[in-house]
Amino acid sequence: MHIGDRESDIYELFCLADELGTNFLVRTCVDRRTEDGTCTIAAQMRKAAVKGRHRIEARTKQGEAYAAELEVKFEQLQVLPPAGKRKDYPALTLTVIHAMERGTPRGREKIAWKLITNLTVKSLRSAIEKLDWYALRWKIEVFHKILKSGCKAEASKLRSSERLANLIAIFCIIGWRIFWLTILHRADPDLPPIIALDSTEVHLLDRLVKAKPAKSQTKASVSEYIIRIASLGGYLNRATDPPPGNMVMWRGMSKLNDIHLGFLLGCKTCG
Repeated sequence: MHIGDRESDIYELFCLADELGTNFLVRTCVDRRTEDGTCTIAAQMRKAAVKGRHRIEARTKQGEAYAAELEVKFEQLQVLPPAGKRKDYPALTLTVIHAMERGTPRGREKIAWKLITNLTVKSLRSAIEKLDWYALRWKIEVFHKILKSGCKAEASKLRSSERLANLIAIFCIIGWRIFWLTILHRADPDLPPIIALDSTEVHLLDRLVKAKPAKSQTKASVSEYIIRIASLGGYLNRATDPPPGNMVMWRGMSKLNDIHLGFLLGCKTCG
């Protein structure tokens, strides 16, 4: 299943996926011709009936949570290739899904998702499933950012594909943990720290970053320790700061792991 943003709105890609027998779900930016060529996708979707509503929860760029209600439309259309390529590529029967936010939000852009897929969508439930799939795309983008900007996978000097694959496999484990800790702080902050950190890491964080006096008497949570990790990476934890992001968590975990390694080596040296 190929899921892509607007950069993947390429008709040749749709044809290749169809030829290979694979599926795609892409956010569109091109208003293509449909049916007999006298109408466009946008015109067809304006006439389409709203099939239902879907409520989502998301966050602004500042990390503030908000809820939005989307009106969902979906139609199966025959989509034509670009005018200059109609001799080389066939028309495709595709499903178009539009999810448009009701009302006008303050302080952020209105949600307007226009998706196209070669999967069949016959119910509101099926359309919402595809919206949920697309919503995961940003998490994939963030995960790739950790691999590229944190692990610096692109800077490796390995000369064989086998060695590069092994290195990326290790980076994926590291990147997953960074990403998981970042999301855990936002999604379930009250869990005990042992759910994500081993006893040595908890011990080191207790020594490296002292708890605030008001919190020293309360039961520690995983969120408190994630903030401590982020502070090692430069996070200030001011009242107006958004939750720590993946890169500051990367820097904090890198520093903690260096100290952790030194601690383990020191223990072995001492016998």
